[in-house]
Amino acid sequence: MEQYSGSQIVVLEGLEAVRRRPGMYIGTTGPRGLHHLIWEIIDNGIDEHLAGYCNQIDVTIRKDGGIEIIDNGRGVPVDIHPIKKVPTTRVVYTTLHAGGKFGSNVYKVSGGLHGVGASVVNALSSRMLVEIKRDGKIYRDEYINGGNPITELEKGLLPVVGKCNKSDTGTKVIFYPDNTIFESVEFKADVITKKLKEIAFLNKNLLLNFKDENTGVSKSYVEEFGIKSFVSYLTREMNTIHDEVIYLEGSSGDIEVEIAFQYTDNFVEQINSYCNCINVVDGGTLVTGFKTGLTRVMNQYARELGILKDKDENFDGKDIRNGIVGIVSIKHPDPQFEGQTKTKLGNTDAKTAVEDIFSQEAQRWFDKNVEVLRSIIDNSMKSFNARKASDKARSAVLKQLIDVDTRSKLASCSSKKSAECELYIVEGDSAGGTVKTARNRRVQAVLPLRGKILNVEKASLEKILVNNEIKSMIATFGCGIGEEFDISKLNYDKIIILTDADVDGAHISTLLLTFFYRFMPELISAGKIYRGLPPLYRVEYETTKKSKKSKESMYLYDDFELDKFRRNNDYKILNTQRYKGLGEMDAHQLWETTLDPASRTLAQITISDNIEADEITSTLMGNNVPPRRTFILDEARYAKLDI
Repeated sequence: MEQYSGSQIVVLEGLEAVRRRPGMYIGTTGPRGLHHLIWEIIDNGIDEHLAGYCNQIDVTIRKDGGIEIIDNGRGVPVDIHPIKKVPTTRVVYTTLHAGGKFGSNVYKVSGGLHGVGASVVNALSSRMLVEIKRDGKIYRDEYINGGNPITELEKGLLPVVGKCNKSDTGTKVIFYPDNTIFESVEFKADVITKKLKEIAFLNKNLLLNFKDENTGVSKSYVEEFGIKSFVSYLTREMNTIHDEVIYLEGSSGDIEVEIAFQYTDNFVEQINSYCNCINVVDGGTLVTGFKTGLTRVMNQYARELGILKDKDENFDGKDIRNGIVGIVSIKHPDPQFEGQTKTKLGNTDAKTAVEDIFSQEAQRWFDKNVEVLRSIIDNSMKSFNARKASDKARSAVLKQLIDVDTRSKLASCSSKKSAECELYIVEGDSAGGTVKTARNRRVQAVLPLRGKILNVEKASLEKILVNNEIKSMIATFGCGIGEEFDISKLNYDKIIILTDADVDGAHISTLLLTFFYRFMPELISAGKIYRGLPPLYRVEYETTKKSKKSKESMYLYDDFELDKFRRNNDYKILNTQRYKGLGEMDAHQLWETTLDPASRTLAQITISDNIEADEITSTLMGNNVPPRRTFILDEARYAKLDI
């Protein structure tokens, strides 16, 4: 055995740790991580805006593949850093955890709390240029290959490359993502413009300009009414039960709170939360404060108006929130997020601040708008009555689940350790039979579905709960549904959707994901839902290696891979087999391509943007046809298999 000693402990200096483990800092090296680089640089301009020094940010996709971001804030300091003894600009762009956001004297509130944004972008770029306007001068610094500075200093300072008016200040950053790190370095204009629109909603009167030099498209975003306009935008295709968006604001100590919401006739709630302009995807204490305040105030009004009598039980929080579309945005001087990805807020004072501000301001608002108040309480009463009926149906279904005969469908695995077990959900008995034969019976279970499941976006809960395929899934998972849902009782560590690589397969996957998203979202947020990615082709080919011809085979997963393979002159294709369905593979082929953990490809289902996920789900799966047609026509030109 090789000796284990101190010489084998590797210490990664500077930005090398970021290049070695980029996922720790930006989550992924796919498209989401690529665009995250832009958000990190924009965040610096937003922090300047929040501090009162910036009112414009320009973002440009350059023809040469780079991204240019300019803000008119104060400009990154260029003086000599007292500890590092180099220009402060260079410290900011080459040193992790360096920035003006750790002390309240520079930024009262900030999104980039960890001080790693600018330096991480530099670390993951093949080239970065920084230009700073301060004190009537323009300074420049340049870095290559992951943050290595190549600009020669002049007497220890950055060189001055031009002059400007003293009132003309700001920072320009141009960066080129490293194509050896990212799966693709092609930026998508629609992703950027959606984000800029969101930023404009969250930052009143901040002008955001976008330009794509490749297409000539340019757009500008500025919002005078902030999150109030945001809610109007989110409900633009929905039927609302009151016309005006309710907007509340106030301060509690150093915490500033903004709340906007409107009720619709949808069956679901959509509450999106932001702290210092960061989308807190999993909510946290600020959402808890809003829900608590809303429930208490509405129950209080319901009793004052005589809608709830003394003997009546209170409305449940879910009754009151049914159909709500809301934004909760706070500015906090010292937010405590869960990790660099900032998916959940943990500050207890945020809950108190939001609850107090809502309780005070909501009562003032509703006292002046009693008709709106009555429409919301009526909606709560309808939801209350519907929930009571649904509870009876759910209780009946859950009792029936004990007797649901899943044995004829479910091929269970022998292991009783949920941490090592996987469940494959497959379409039809043909595919199910092949998967059952090919699987590892100890840890892999198979549940075939007979046809397409119900579209839950269009159905009542009672109808959903009596659907046989949905009942089978609930019984198989073991963790219940609705109020009884308990993820700790889940029988499997992974639930893998495995459908054919065709239109019907894609539709079945979408129906399943809609069900999980609407009724078991915890499975997605906990990372339990996956899509299996079976190959579309098996190619037999001849190749020459060291002057010896050999016949080999390869699996290809889409038409793009096949086309790329055909254009490779090193191979001569002898035969191409296209799999129309999983049932066309023999057990050995299915095992090595799709079931074997050592060689398969799984796509984990995650939600990076709750607003977009909810909007797309409602558009594509709901009853409103015109927006669905518009969405499909708009997005068709971007359609491709993204694995």
